[in-house]
Amino acid sequence: MFQTFDTQASAAQGPDRLARLRAVLQTEGLAGFIIPRADIHQGEYVAARDERLQWLTGFTGSAGFCIVLPDVAGVFIDGRYRTQVKGQVDLAHFTPVPWPDVLPGAWLAEHLAEGVVGYDPWLHTADEIAKIEAALAQHPGSLRPVANMVDRIWPDQPAAPIGKAFAHPDALAGETSQSKRARLAEGLRAAGQSAAVITLPDSICWLLNLRGADVPRNPVLHALAILQTDGQVTLFADEAKFDGAARAHLGAQVALQPPSAFVAALRALQGPVRVDRATAPLAVSMELTDAGVAVAWGDDPCRLPKACKTGAEIQGMRDAHLRDGAAMVEFLCWLDDHSTTPGLSEIDVVRALEGFRRATNALHDISFDTICGSGPNGAIMHYRVTEESNRQLGRNELLLVDSGAQYLDGTTDITRTVPVGDPGDYARSCFTRVLQGTIAISRLRWPKGYAGRDLDPLARYALWLAGQDFNHGTGHGVGAFLSVHEGPQRLSRISEVPLEPGMILSNEPGYYREGEFGIRLENLIVVQPAPALPGGDPERSQLCFETLTFVPFDRRLIVTGQLSPGDRDWLNAYHAEVLAKLAPRLSAQALAWCQNACAPL
Repeated sequence: MFQTFDTQASAAQGPDRLARLRAVLQTEGLAGFIIPRADIHQGEYVAARDERLQWLTGFTGSAGFCIVLPDVAGVFIDGRYRTQVKGQVDLAHFTPVPWPDVLPGAWLAEHLAEGVVGYDPWLHTADEIAKIEAALAQHPGSLRPVANMVDRIWPDQPAAPIGKAFAHPDALAGETSQSKRARLAEGLRAAGQSAAVITLPDSICWLLNLRGADVPRNPVLHALAILQTDGQVTLFADEAKFDGAARAHLGAQVALQPPSAFVAALRALQGPVRVDRATAPLAVSMELTDAGVAVAWGDDPCRLPKACKTGAEIQGMRDAHLRDGAAMVEFLCWLDDHSTTPGLSEIDVVRALEGFRRATNALHDISFDTICGSGPNGAIMHYRVTEESNRQLGRNELLLVDSGAQYLDGTTDITRTVPVGDPGDYARSCFTRVLQGTIAISRLRWPKGYAGRDLDPLARYALWLAGQDFNHGTGHGVGAFLSVHEGPQRLSRISEVPLEPGMILSNEPGYYREGEFGIRLENLIVVQPAPALPGGDPERSQLCFETLTFVPFDRRLIVTGQLSPGDRDWLNAYHAEVLAKLAPRLSAQALAWCQNACAPL
């Protein structure tokens, strides 16, 4: 099993650790300290040694931060975690703060009387700190970069990971590393920049056609890099991660240096040097500026090219999704046979699903810990079942299963919500509205130049008409055998990045009623040029989505009368395609199940 069911943190440990942190702050003359979820790479998925927020507070979510002051410790969480956080932190000592509704600068201005709040400049971006400092401009309090205070009180902090690096084949990448480096170097020269600092692990892996094993679930390498205008790269990573084959793959134009050499290399650069103020640690620009090296703020040069997948990457994703879709149908068939088995639990379901993916003989890893929430647990958007929280499937309720896989040719992420017994008319009506959102995005055509924020409302329209909504974005970017959450593309009301052909995103509207149930439906989609339509304006280029995920939606939860004729036509065509694509890959029992599941409405 890749997934484990251990309890990763405890709220009971929080008060003592908070008291020890406050004692250190007092000794250092600090009025507070900011503890982010992020690591030096600003990754969503971090190694065990970087789980400072979890270690201090007990909160295990993948985003958030804590600000500790003498009399209050605010745990800032977005809409995905507002239910989860209440069960994971000691509410007598930690105060959940709805973020970004409440911004850290405004919160500090309200709660900090005076004094200096420390932060580790290796764990925050320039953008983050600038926004807080702006909010405190007229306030007696201030910020100061300091050594990490949590590390001072964490006696058994794990060591840095040493996962093995390995080559990602050019045939799957669709472009050689040399070609990528030359293309990006040309962009630096055109911008009059001498080098670019790259700190995001998935950017580095994409650029060098490398993969690694430094964090669970995502095949990335923890490293830092400097790209020069001649296409040469200095890679700062522990050499123990590289065997002979990985070293040979890097080639003569990639120099491997230890991480300890990174700061000296920064200070030796000739400017202007490109730094991404939204993703790079603030410490990078601080070191450059201190050494007199000019900083040129600009986007990580890898992010947009990485997001726009090559034809080979898209085909690999198609292949991975058909393989994964067949495993999912085998699982859903099994679940229908076993969901009423007395004592069947969420952990049983997770183990069974991973087993069907392992049976493909192609599974590299799961792409995140499976979210399997029955009944009220389904309303916890990023619920992770443990031995302590494990719940037996009830009767007449919903079961939400959000899961994914890492295959060498692609990354998958799929959510299906299914009934266990009869969940009732209200749940079916809510499910149908969520499905209408999924279909609306799937059917969409739009003019070039539109961003995720322009499309996101369409996924919510049916819910809005019923006075309902969901507290997360409609979709995130997805990498190709890389991070299951990838930027900069998103389907979200805060995303301003125009969608471009080759971008892969999730399409996952939902609806959640705390203490009762959760509904989410998710397919992966890829942006493609839209074919011309008869009578359309020839000068207006449009884009559309190609669906990558092929798994039936549960017909037992659909209120057919709520669907428009166009909705029904799309769903029937989708189910016909699911059956046609997966039939040759299914066992006889799963094929019979799929034929019934894909019957026209």
